[in-house]
Amino acid sequence: MSDAVRHILFLCTGNSCRSQMAEGWARHLGGDEVSVRSAGIEAHGLNPRAVEAMAEVDVDISGQASHRLTDEDLQWADLVVTVCGHADEHCPILPPGTRREHWPLDDPARAEGDEAAIREVFRACRDEIRARVNELLQRSENGPA
Repeated sequence: MSDAVRHILFLCTGNSCRSQMAEGWARHLGGDEVSVRSAGIEAHGLNPRAVEAMAEVDVDISGQASHRLTDEDLQWADLVVTVCGHADEHCPILPPGTRREHWPLDDPARAEGDEAAIREVFRACRDEIRARVNELLQRSENGPA
C-alpha cells in the first residue's frame, strides 16, 4: 500500500453483517497499512452469526459495534465501500476527494432454512467479502483504490 494510511469505510443498511465482516477482514488482511470503520444507514446491532462465521477463520469481530453513519465518518474516509443496494442508493453525497465503490453482496441475514443452511450462507458471504477485500488491498498497493 502507499505511504499514506488508507481510511476505508464499509457501509451497509444495518451495520450488522456484511459491513462488519468487511471491517474485520480489512483489519486482518491490511494490518497497520489501513485504517477501517464500518457503519450503517441504520444500526441493527452486530449479528451473532456474522461473529461466528468470522471466528471460524480466526478473525474476531466480537468487539466491533454497530453504529449509524455520521458526517464525521464521511469526512474521515478516503474510500466508502457500499456493500448492499440500499446503502448504495442512500449513501449521502461524499466530500470532495472521497472515492466510492459498490459491492452488491446478498444479505446473509435473510437466509432461510435450517441452521446448517443458514451457516453456509454466512460462510459464503464471509468468503466473498474476504476475496473482495483482498483484491481492494492489492489494488491499493498498486495505485489508487
